[in-house]
Amino acid sequence: MKKFDKERVLLAVAGPVMALVAAILLTSVVLLVSGRNPIEPYVIMAEQIGFSDVQVLIVNQASLYYIAALAVALGFRMNLFNIGVDGQYRLAAMVTAVVGAHVALPAALQVPLLLLVAVCTGAFWAGIAGLLKVTRGVSEVVATIMLNSIATALILYLTQKDTWGVQSGNNMTTGEMHPSGWIPGISLGADTGELYGLIFLAVLLGVLYWLVLNRTRFGFDLRASGASPEAAAASGVDAKRMTLTAMLISGGVAGLSGLPLLLGDAHTYGLSFPAGLGFTAIGIALLGRNHPGGIAFAALLWAFLDKASQELDFYDYEKEIATIMQGLIVFAVVISYEVVRVWGLRRQQKRVGEELAAAAASAAGKSVKGDKTEKEVAAR
Repeated sequence: MKKFDKERVLLAVAGPVMALVAAILLTSVVLLVSGRNPIEPYVIMAEQIGFSDVQVLIVNQASLYYIAALAVALGFRMNLFNIGVDGQYRLAAMVTAVVGAHVALPAALQVPLLLLVAVCTGAFWAGIAGLLKVTRGVSEVVATIMLNSIATALILYLTQKDTWGVQSGNNMTTGEMHPSGWIPGISLGADTGELYGLIFLAVLLGVLYWLVLNRTRFGFDLRASGASPEAAAASGVDAKRMTLTAMLISGGVAGLSGLPLLLGDAHTYGLSFPAGLGFTAIGIALLGRNHPGGIAFAALLWAFLDKASQELDFYDYEKEIATIMQGLIVFAVVISYEVVRVWGLRRQQKRVGEELAAAAASAAGKSVKGDKTEKEVAAR
């Protein structure tokens, strides 16, 4: 049985805690400088946790954040910076909505079809960046940023009236999807609302993420390729193939990010469909240290800041306070992780030094004891 390593757990927790504390302190400084109460906004937001309808909103929003952050984390584990999750997620949601509006199958076939369309669309869009990287050496950061812009333009074109656009009030949409593709939510009462039915998909993806990366040969090859492509190649792993595979999987997961909202509530894609989810997911993946449990905590925290901050408007506080906190968390988490890494490295060096000193002392003691025994034998 593996021994519980308290120091390792401490190092894992120290970074996010330091980032959170730093973000709260810096936000409080901003409030003080602007002449506002530095404590009251936190109290107001914390009070919202007790309301069941806010809890539902937080969990629903966190499910979208969680899936998108898993897509980012998959790239991070391969040492890839997939900054194109936002474009992959929006394009996949739009294409899925179009298919759902124009194809009518029984629910047992319609829902799997829509899931497959979302995965394939996201994987295809991310695969372009992966292919450019492995064939032409184009940085995935540059490629995915450009693909985000192209995705935005493509979505605007495809949702025009001349293509698949349907005017709905002041909003241009893809038209309502057939009900067979809707996924019913979990009703918690008229005053509370419904949890998205695809919350279970987010949980399943988190479990699969952990199992594949930590309990399979493929996961080991992927992590090894990200840590050292040369060492991975020496052990027979094709680093280029792993890079392309990682981008395809990351994009496929990103394509699923919008489905809890699309299939569970909106049932159409329009101009009001949330954007920026992929960029938010980068901060969540960083705060969660690419671990499915940590990402879940970070997703819930981000969703809490989003939903609870809306109450600040009624108390003459700007809800942008939560946005400031989110930005500061991303800024602080990078610094705190580096501090924790250096501290952990020094602790490890100190421990190794102590063990070597103890081993040397033990060897010296045995040597002295051996010399003494030889002298006693000679004297006899």
